[in-house]
Amino acid sequence: MKSKKELKDGYKEMKFKIGVFQIRNIVNNKIYVESSTDLAAIWNRNRFQLRNGLHNNVSLQQDWKEFGEENFVYEILSEIKQDDTKATDYRKEAKQLEAMFIEELQPFDEKGYNIKSIR
Repeated sequence: MKSKKELKDGYKEMKFKIGVFQIRNIVNNKIYVESSTDLAAIWNRNRFQLRNGLHNNVSLQQDWKEFGEENFVYEILSEIKQDDTKATDYRKEAKQLEAMFIEELQPFDEKGYNIKSIR
C-alpha cells in the first residue's frame, strides 16, 4: 500500500486536460463558454450543480430545468497542450483562450448564457 506522501506526489504528477468548453442547449442552441484546468472534472461539477439547482448562472439553470438534461451537451472547444520543459501558468493561459472564444462566439443574450463583463 502506498503512503500518503506517495499518493500526493502521484497526484501532483497527473496531467489533466486543460482548455475551453461549452455547454450547449440543443433546443435553442444557446451556449455557455468557460475554461478549466481539468476538463473532465468541470463537466461533472457543472452537471452536479445543474441537477441540484445550484448553478450560479441563473439563465442556464432555468433552461436546464425547463428543457431537461437530455437537451444539453458538453463540448470541448480547445485543449492546451502541456509542455513539461517549461513552467507555464496554465490557468492564465486557459483564461486567455476562454476570452478569445467568448470574443469570437459572443455567447450573450439570445446566443448564450454568458454574462457580458463591464470593463
